[in-house]
Amino acid sequence: MNTNHIARIASLVGEPTRAAMLLQLMDGRMLTATELARAGNVSAQTGSRHLAQMVASGLMCVEQRGRHRYHRLASGEVAKVLEGLMRIAGEPPAHRALVVGPRDDAMRRARMCYDHIAGRLGLAIAESLLAEQAIEFDGDGGQVTGRAPQVLQQWGLTLAPDPHTSRHTRPYCRPCLDWSERKAHLAGRLGALICTHCLEKGWLTRAAGSRTLVISPDGARTFRDRLGLDAWRRVTDAA
Repeated sequence: MNTNHIARIASLVGEPTRAAMLLQLMDGRMLTATELARAGNVSAQTGSRHLAQMVASGLMCVEQRGRHRYHRLASGEVAKVLEGLMRIAGEPPAHRALVVGPRDDAMRRARMCYDHIAGRLGLAIAESLLAEQAIEFDGDGGQVTGRAPQVLQQWGLTLAPDPHTSRHTRPYCRPCLDWSERKAHLAGRLGALICTHCLEKGWLTRAAGSRTLVISPDGARTFRDRLGLDAWRRVTDAA
């Protein structure tokens, strides 16, 4: 066991600015260097130096999404270490909540992302399908599982006969980084299918001149029943 490396990791986590940056990622979000510098209350240049050290040490990793680079915790093991330190520390450390994405709460709640659902509702749907093992995400890719037809039937949806061998070049199921939540919602043809279904059922309607999706009373009941009360509260509660 390399005790020097252990001491190096401990010193990185123990510095207040780096600790603040790490804690902002504990909810699974992906954030830019600028956002994490703001969380650490340092300049962009200073923040970049801190982030480079944490990436090099294996505490964080960086992913390129289009023109942007996003940081996230390198693994669940890093999150467990941080959780352990937080328990030892006794009380939750005070840090400023970092708000990203649109300020309009209606857009943060539910909006169109090309042809699929984004915002807190889109994230909740994706998390529900993942928890029920109907879909799987692996990096930038995704796939449906053998449980998908049964799970989607509860939404009133019928899965295509064989999505894996379809002639379509567009992926059937893939994660899409959510602009406001910085976690993955569901895109691909399955994401579009779910969105179209919700619109046709009247559970969602498109706001005039906006990407915002309005949840109808019938939709609220349906989403609450399908997603569960805790998840539904996270959708409806303002961030």
